[in-house]
Amino acid sequence: MKPETLHSCVDCGTQNCKFKDRTYPEFCPTANLSDEDLQWALERYDEGRNHDIMVASAEVEYEGYCQWTRVQEIMEFARKIGAHKIGIANCIGLVNEARTFARILRANGFEPYSVICKVAGKAKSSIGIPTQCEEIGAAMCNPILQARLLNQAHTDLNVVIGLCVGHDSLFYRYSEAYVTTLVTKDRVTGNNPAATLYTATSYYKKKFGV
Repeated sequence: MKPETLHSCVDCGTQNCKFKDRTYPEFCPTANLSDEDLQWALERYDEGRNHDIMVASAEVEYEGYCQWTRVQEIMEFARKIGAHKIGIANCIGLVNEARTFARILRANGFEPYSVICKVAGKAKSSIGIPTQCEEIGAAMCNPILQARLLNQAHTDLNVVIGLCVGHDSLFYRYSEAYVTTLVTKDRVTGNNPAATLYTATSYYKKKFGV
């Protein structure tokens, strides 16, 4: 017997949460939202710099809508929140992209500071990663150390460029500065993971079973 499907926002066909006249399906998180949860979230926007981040994000979306590239958006966002020293947490496989981004930042008045994923050069097996994983490279990625070193550098905003799945999760967790992502790694699609979604019902249909 298959477990009952838990429906959520991806199963909604109305998207009425963005309109004034709203009707919702029965499973809708908005329709079933408690006042307590809503109030908790709204109160968090007044914590620390969260309100500044929300305002800056909305302004960047509005001012550059369908005009600015992601690189431009990051720089405009940084200016709006007063971020000058920009940390770069990059994969060693995307060092050229990170160098280009750093050049752009410098040319636009920012101070980039990068820590690469292989910092410290520790073997994967040294922390209990299976030795067969070293067949594609002996040195472990070190996202927690990347975050610590950027924290010590007192970066104002950190930008992820191509960290591996999971390594990025650890970096986000330990970064003290707010984090945004410039490049998401996908070795198969040339770092364009959305391409897989666009072809999920055609070229990738058998691979994903959809």
